[in-house]
Amino acid sequence: MDAKQVILLRTRLAFLGLFVFGLTIVGKLVYIQSFQGKKWEKLAQIATVEFRPIKPSRGNIYAQDGSLLTTSLPFYKVALDPCIADEILFQESLDSLSTLLADFYKDKTAATYKSILDEARKSKKRYLSLNNKRINHQEKKQISEWPIFREGRFRGGIIFEQTEKRFKPFRELAARTLGFINENGSGVGLEYSFDRTLRGVDGGALYQKVTGGNWKMIQSNSTQKPINGYDLITTIDINLQDVAHASLLKVLQESNANYGAVIVMEVATGEIKAMVNLGKVAPNEYQEIYNYATGSQGATEPGSVFKVIPMLALLEETDLTLTDTVDTGNGEYKFYNLTMHDVKRGGHGVLTLQQVMETSTNIGLAKLIDSVFNENPQKFIDHIQKLGLDKPLGIQLYGEGKPLIKTPKSSGWTKVTLPWMSMGYEIKLTPLQILTVYNAIANQGKMLRPVLVKKIKYANRTIQTFTTSVLNKKICSDETLKKLRAMLEGVVERGTARKFRHGFYQVAGKSGTSNKIKNGKYSDDTFASFAGYFPADNPRYSCIVVIDDPQGAKYHFGGQVAAPVVKEIADKLSAKDLVSASYLVPTDSAMLSTTPPRFRVAYKDDWQIVMQELGLDIPSLADADEWLQITQQDESFEWKSSGDFTPTQVPKVVGMVLRDALFLLENRGLQVQLQGPVNGVVKAQSILPGTQVTLPKTITLELT
Repeated sequence: MDAKQVILLRTRLAFLGLFVFGLTIVGKLVYIQSFQGKKWEKLAQIATVEFRPIKPSRGNIYAQDGSLLTTSLPFYKVALDPCIADEILFQESLDSLSTLLADFYKDKTAATYKSILDEARKSKKRYLSLNNKRINHQEKKQISEWPIFREGRFRGGIIFEQTEKRFKPFRELAARTLGFINENGSGVGLEYSFDRTLRGVDGGALYQKVTGGNWKMIQSNSTQKPINGYDLITTIDINLQDVAHASLLKVLQESNANYGAVIVMEVATGEIKAMVNLGKVAPNEYQEIYNYATGSQGATEPGSVFKVIPMLALLEETDLTLTDTVDTGNGEYKFYNLTMHDVKRGGHGVLTLQQVMETSTNIGLAKLIDSVFNENPQKFIDHIQKLGLDKPLGIQLYGEGKPLIKTPKSSGWTKVTLPWMSMGYEIKLTPLQILTVYNAIANQGKMLRPVLVKKIKYANRTIQTFTTSVLNKKICSDETLKKLRAMLEGVVERGTARKFRHGFYQVAGKSGTSNKIKNGKYSDDTFASFAGYFPADNPRYSCIVVIDDPQGAKYHFGGQVAAPVVKEIADKLSAKDLVSASYLVPTDSAMLSTTPPRFRVAYKDDWQIVMQELGLDIPSLADADEWLQITQQDESFEWKSSGDFTPTQVPKVVGMVLRDALFLLENRGLQVQLQGPVNGVVKAQSILPGTQVTLPKTITLELT
């Protein structure tokens, strides 16, 4: 055989060997996949170990008084390692455990659960998910007492996999302000805005992947404990939030409006005490589905509540007084190529500057603004920009709506833009941006950035405190401020909001009604609002109410539909203030042991607290009526019932402080009128106790 044939033979043998080797590999792969695939898949799952995160507990959100607004509650998924329990225990407990599982979950029969448990043990499964349902802590305690489970993790094999769900104890109250955050990290409200603060820091541990694709923790030195999230202390007054929510909901349901929002702010601090956002989700049903108070969807043409700002600019640029006049004509006036109308048919004629605001005439204010600023409209815009209304406030919530303020350089600016801006059109502002201006007027001209979160805390330790920041030290001169406040008081006393001027607090403010654009044109649909502050003489709170598209003639204007909400909130706040003045007791230590409180009728629990504080003897009141009357007999006191009246009868309130009297009377639907000091005691009532309540009915209380 020559050399050439030898080389050719060897080459063929080499190729044949490679071919056989390749066939062997392919055959082995086919064999493994076809006959041993499940075996190796199971081994791979059991053998896989991974360092996985341990989620921390998310921080809580609290109201200003410590009331819990949002927290995380633990829920558990129940699993079992069926190989842990010894054989005798497992067999003796299998029937009863299967019955308990079937009765609890109600998704399988006891026989099915028995078969699943028995098969898992025989096949040596180390992890068996019993049900995907998450159980709460009480249910966990209940299940922990069942057979096998009561032996615990290491003797019985029970596995409770904890997850957390956010829970709002007050449910719908401030739900949108508190917000939420999804598993993908998106969300709204405080939950999203302060996510990094609330979520804490992940820990970690070694986990082993077990049958079924689940993971179980391996105890080791590498386990890192998570750091729980910090808590938020908000400025929200949950009682005031409840009042504002109920007041707005009632008006929305009566007027069949699209949505509404309320903000109540403390004048001196800028702290938001209540923020309500209710949108229609079904006929007569409203929920907190969007933050209209601060979000972009809430940025609208505000209408006449904006007029306080053009009036501010006018007073700053001129020497006009409140008694100077302007002719508003017959209710129609043509500005360049467009005619403006007043709501009142036939017009208002000649009005003083004070009356221009009280009647909310469009023509009167527009004529004054146009005459002063038409040659230099940028000067008018400068006043708006000085107030910071051309940019977001920079509040503690993400998603704040951006305002729209045209300037003479804007593409949409025309000759009629200036007069139409004066009545709250061709601009867009959120309710909170408008309220910030009214709050500044109430706060001696100091404009504050609204505050919603006061502190960040970890346990009892304060991590960060948010102080009030000043946006504008002085929005206008003291003289302008004095005139503006007089105008706003006049609106409630004599103007468009006069129907609700009677109340425990005197309110100052401005109503507004603007027509909404539909299909590129202004329609008959309206946006009603009221913004103001109270008490007018010494402002403590500012408030704005906006209601989108209220239906019906009686709910058309802001003074009709929005202003009553403010009045109800103001009245409730004034009643709350009376609480702090309820227990006016002597402070002289010589009098404490002998002098009873100056009121004579009170709730029994209040009696116990007050008399103990005074160091006076008090009999057992456990079996007494709820309302008790005290009379003094020489050195002793006599206790007796103040009367047991049904919910349909007028109660006896003589001798009570006003807070208690209002509680009993208003809960029966009676309208209360007062004579005398509001921090006094009821001396007389106009309707005899025991009289059947027939509504509507007004009762007058004489206070002393």
